[in-house]
Amino acid sequence: MKRVSIKVKLLDYTPEPERVVAMAARLCYSASGAEELAERLDEAAVRKMVRKMVKIGHGSTLEHASFTFGVEGVSRVLTHQLVRHRIASYDQQSQRYVAAHGFRYITPPSIAAQPEAKARYDKLIADIRAAYDELTALGIPKEDARYVLANATETKILVTMNARSLLHFFNLRCCLRAQWEIREMANLMLAEVKKVAPALFFNAGASCVNTGRCPEGEMTCGHLAEMLRLREKEEA
Repeated sequence: MKRVSIKVKLLDYTPEPERVVAMAARLCYSASGAEELAERLDEAAVRKMVRKMVKIGHGSTLEHASFTFGVEGVSRVLTHQLVRHRIASYDQQSQRYVAAHGFRYITPPSIAAQPEAKARYDKLIADIRAAYDELTALGIPKEDARYVLANATETKILVTMNARSLLHFFNLRCCLRAQWEIREMANLMLAEVKKVAPALFFNAGASCVNTGRCPEGEMTCGHLAEMLRLREKEEA
């Protein structure tokens, strides 16, 4: 079976997200109101203020900009990890109400690379599909038949995070120590937000990329220098 590919689309976001962040920042240090401050901010001033807020870690100003993503082609393994990021809103395709007959599934690259392992994996999925079909044919409700479904089952989600939460999410999930699937999704999300808010996410990514050091200690992936070189190349 053809590998299920992750699809990430930025569906909606705060209009002029960087201007909103800049307004919040200026409001903190000015006696003027937000509307008056907005009129004074040209594009250069907005970019400068936003980058400054990110660099100094004035996180509350970043919370006023939010981004909503549609994500397809991911497993329930991924979504179990994703919901640990609590400052966010999620909706997921329901297995209670959406029938899973012939469900698509995610195959880890490590399994796909070994023919024997992949054959065993695919057979198990086929057995699970058959069991699900048999249970529903016996009149078992979908909400109960789903108990046999695999974590590999493909799902679709809607995710909304503010910019502060996104930066934290990218710090953790763009890291090479994050599991491959959620790391791939995080990198696709980062590419999407950079299109609409480049100043806000100019330094986003794994923690080592924006701090110059690895926070993992003895658990480091050992690729810090390589990651920093890639960032320098991107910025050149």
